[in-house]
Amino acid sequence: MAITAVDSETGYAQRIKAGLHDLKADEPVSAGGTNTGPTPYALLLAALGACTSITLRMYAEKKGWRLGHIHVELQLDKSDEGADRIEREIRFAAPLTEEQRRRLAEVAERTPVTKTIKTGSPIHTRLI
Repeated sequence: MAITAVDSETGYAQRIKAGLHDLKADEPVSAGGTNTGPTPYALLLAALGACTSITLRMYAEKKGWRLGHIHVELQLDKSDEGADRIEREIRFAAPLTEEQRRRLAEVAERTPVTKTIKTGSPIHTRLI
């Protein structure tokens, strides 16, 4: 897997290098940032949405199913008690049978990023 690096010099704006791709992250002005990129939580939801869409498309292609346009909408509901909740809605342009919809819903619950978020991953931090 590609190494991702994040650099910050001042303020909250971040330069992100993910493999061959350059991204930005920041906080909105209302939180003291300069709004030059999505927030870290928005990037987390984007990763989940992209993984969901990619995984469903791969599965459907193997089955020979046409999905057409896939739209994944995500919302993070933050709780003061620390029990955050992610709502995910998936829409397909193509008509699907109830069996196809049931199977795609099962697949969506087992995408790699979904499993990482649901089960958590140990994070080992070193200060250098």
